[in-house]
Amino acid sequence: MRRGGPVLSEKVARQSIDVSFLAGGGDVGAMMRTLDWSGSPLGHPRTWSRALQTTVGMLLAVEAQIVLFWGPDFVALYNDAYAPGIGNKHPRALGRPAIENWGELWDDLEPLLAGVRDTRKTFAAKDRPFYIERHGYGETSYWDVSYSAVPDDDGSVGGVLCIVSDTTERVLGETRLRASEARYRELTTTLEQRVAERTAERHLLATIVETTDGQIQALDLDYRWLAINASCADAYERIYGKRPKVGDSLHEFLADRPEHLTAATAIWGRALGGEAFTNIEEFGDPSFDRRVYEMKFEALRAADGSRIGAFLTGRDVTERLEEQARLAQAEEALRQAQKMEAMGQLTGGVAHDFNNLLTPIVGLLDLFQRKGIGGEREHRLVAGAAQAAERAKTLVQRLLAFARRQPLQAVPVNISQLVTDMGELISSTTGPKIQVTVDTPADLPEAMADPNQVEMAILNLSVNARDAMPSGGKLCISAKSRTIDGEHRSELAAGTYVCISVADTGVGMDETTLAHAVEPFFSTKGVGRGTGLGLSMVHGLASQLGGALTIKSTVGAGTNVELWLPVSHAVVSPVDAAPQPKLQPLLSGTALLVDDEPLVRMSTAEMLNELGYRVVEAGSAEDALQRVREGLRPNLLVTDHLMPGMSGTDLGLALRSQYPEIQILVVSGYANNEGITPDLSRLTKPFRSDELAASLANLAHANPAKVGR
Repeated sequence: MRRGGPVLSEKVARQSIDVSFLAGGGDVGAMMRTLDWSGSPLGHPRTWSRALQTTVGMLLAVEAQIVLFWGPDFVALYNDAYAPGIGNKHPRALGRPAIENWGELWDDLEPLLAGVRDTRKTFAAKDRPFYIERHGYGETSYWDVSYSAVPDDDGSVGGVLCIVSDTTERVLGETRLRASEARYRELTTTLEQRVAERTAERHLLATIVETTDGQIQALDLDYRWLAINASCADAYERIYGKRPKVGDSLHEFLADRPEHLTAATAIWGRALGGEAFTNIEEFGDPSFDRRVYEMKFEALRAADGSRIGAFLTGRDVTERLEEQARLAQAEEALRQAQKMEAMGQLTGGVAHDFNNLLTPIVGLLDLFQRKGIGGEREHRLVAGAAQAAERAKTLVQRLLAFARRQPLQAVPVNISQLVTDMGELISSTTGPKIQVTVDTPADLPEAMADPNQVEMAILNLSVNARDAMPSGGKLCISAKSRTIDGEHRSELAAGTYVCISVADTGVGMDETTLAHAVEPFFSTKGVGRGTGLGLSMVHGLASQLGGALTIKSTVGAGTNVELWLPVSHAVVSPVDAAPQPKLQPLLSGTALLVDDEPLVRMSTAEMLNELGYRVVEAGSAEDALQRVREGLRPNLLVTDHLMPGMSGTDLGLALRSQYPEIQILVVSGYANNEGITPDLSRLTKPFRSDELAASLANLAHANPAKVGR
């Protein structure tokens, strides 16, 4: 007999939480998986909220420097890119309150974090100074920062996400360069006069120009070099494989590269014409290197004010621009992840409530059909309503698939056989104008998937392909074993997968359409020709199974959609299982029916009465426990899972610990794997009387010793 009830439930729930969001997070992700979290205010990652798990999984995967300060103690969680920037504070800062390791700048940092948390307004700054002790001594460092509030599951601010970039080296370098440039401009203002008067000063100027990190060069009006420092000559050698020297002609130097010469003379021509300007442009031969330079051009004048040429001071800004691009990419990835998570939560909640509304409708229509109520006209009306209810049920399943909350029965699946069978079905329904081919090897490894949902996914993709070829074309359905070694467009971890491809020669999609293709309710088919849930359902299914969905499409050349599924390492089950004998439920005894929705209770109670049970209803788990304390001894518990207060799963475990012989069936609008114990039988809303009877029959068949007690 099990004891403890809710305590056991909480333990099982904690153990069921997956920490796969830490996979692929590099060294810091690996450290998080092995870190002793018992002393951290956050506790073990299994217990973290969904919002915290999602945010940490995202930041571990990107290359930008990101740190997350979570909770009232601002506990620090960061990625591989951020760790070097805090020096010897890593790894002791991981999972600890920020004040413990950033004490020297806490009076500066804490108001920024608290301000973002309290106001929910993003704080951003360029080259923001921070005093920090990270290498055994104090120093002023500079950072590009963007602090944003991150909502927790309940909508409150859970923490502050900081996307940063250490710009200390650049800021200090620019300071030195500006000082050198200032000194250079001061000296070159009267260069001709000073050269004539003071040879020693000319030598000093040459030394400064030659030793500065900035790239300095000057050309005369005939495009010949008057001066060039070592840093600038090094840059030319890096991008062209050769070094210019004083007296060389720019035309001769780039004579073997006409396109590069045209670009160089165009920009120098403006400066030699007397224009002063700053420009950022990319130069270089791809066979050597391509670099981006920020260049400031000015006219070079003689002592009498006449133009004798032009000069520039420049610097290589390639790394800075790449870092800015990575930062923008990380911010966009975060926004997209938050958007999809919010849409998933909203969609899943709506679908769950819709299932509660559909349950009594489906149940009562089923009752009318079974009892044959009314005449022929009424039978047709009821049948039409039942058909509409089934379509609504399918629509809800697609919503749940997008939200990754659909109930799945993942088993080893022979994908080769499944695709072959589906190919035959699709060939018979696409019409004569579309040529359907199927390509699957016989030795294809099994995939871990729900065969019914995979069939539905292939059917949805094939319907999309058919609609994209109104004048006919070719549809190829194939499956192959694919291995991912490193970075891949699917963003899957390294390993072996089964890839199902549905490719057509239809109209294709442009970049704008492709960017929105998997969003729910997005459709290009027009009003009444689609729900816009096909691709979003397949995308949600793939994610829920641990796989991915990738799409490649070109306007006028067709579309190829790939469904990636993880390879199964278990024994394969046939796609078409042998029919099971019809089982009969226990047709007597007392059924305790628990649901917080009165209409759901009403229709379910009617079904149970028809099956021969005496039904006792309760509107909550607490109400049901009170009935048992008052002496009720039910043979069967049929309970909703998600209810205010105690969940149906916790109720079932509590009653089972007291009465092991009780049969338990948990009913849910969607499968909440984090809360439902795997050994409890489940039934998904909405359901008909025969589906309820089959579930109860399976209960009796699986537990024959309990029947009749």
